[in-house]
Amino acid sequence: MTSQRHPSYHRGERAVQARAGLLDQAAFGLNGIRSTIPEVAAGFLAGQHVVFLGADDGGGRLWTTMLTGEPGFLRAPDSRTLTVAAAPAEADPLAEALSRRVEVGVIAVEPGTRRRMRINGVARPRDGGLVVEVEQVFANCPKYIQKREPTPRADVVPGAGRSASVLSDEQRHRVTTADTFFVTTASDEGKVDTSHRGGNPGFVHVLSEDRLEWPDYTGNAMFLTLGNLELRPDAGLLFPDWETGTSLHLTGTAAVDWSARGAARHRGAQRVVRFDIAGVVEVPALSPLRWSAPAYSRFNP
Repeated sequence: MTSQRHPSYHRGERAVQARAGLLDQAAFGLNGIRSTIPEVAAGFLAGQHVVFLGADDGGGRLWTTMLTGEPGFLRAPDSRTLTVAAAPAEADPLAEALSRRVEVGVIAVEPGTRRRMRINGVARPRDGGLVVEVEQVFANCPKYIQKREPTPRADVVPGAGRSASVLSDEQRHRVTTADTFFVTTASDEGKVDTSHRGGNPGFVHVLSEDRLEWPDYTGNAMFLTLGNLELRPDAGLLFPDWETGTSLHLTGTAAVDWSARGAARHRGAQRVVRFDIAGVVEVPALSPLRWSAPAYSRFNP
């Protein structure tokens, strides 16, 4: 029988849970965190077309990206290992980082069923892909996931990446009309986590060419993202274009606005996260997947 490490929250997570008045609910959430991949989770991972992951680029900046493949490209050969039979494109902002051993946060989301699974651990390159040594495994509720179905295309080749320090007008429009993005944060000890954020189009507000904000809705009370931001402000965002496969990657720093005035700017918000952009990378057709029109989550405010 495989033993389980007793999970715990770090001081940043506990501080945010206490400020939100949800320590008891958060303690209950610890029951869902494991150090191994359950059989049902292994089956779920094996059926996925895409996985989202984040890491530090080696220069202190966090980024989020995606890797794709035919179902089966994600495998759990044992309960403590995840293999990914895919490698980042040359233009990917994490291409270099994922060529060496690095802490990663991984999230597999199946929009068609609104299921998601998060895995945190350490990745290393192997055989043209990745091997992740698992440290944390947990599922999340289906809230705020828009339902979509994928159609893979075999004739797609990622384009050359385009870098900038601020958002273009087109990119600003893409962010303000997005219904989904992914966010990577890390603790002060370098442990990385990647999470999903969703809402109706317009839930992300672009305040300027180098600043945006989004609402923090009612969730599972674990506050893994906000807990990391309590200790380290760095964050990396990914806005996928579901119709074209183009990826918009942002890196920068984030801070939480706990004021009632800030929350009032967003319907349903408990608090607001403000993000200052330090770098932008856009990769045309990074993903070969094309997705159906969304059916919005009934939980979206």
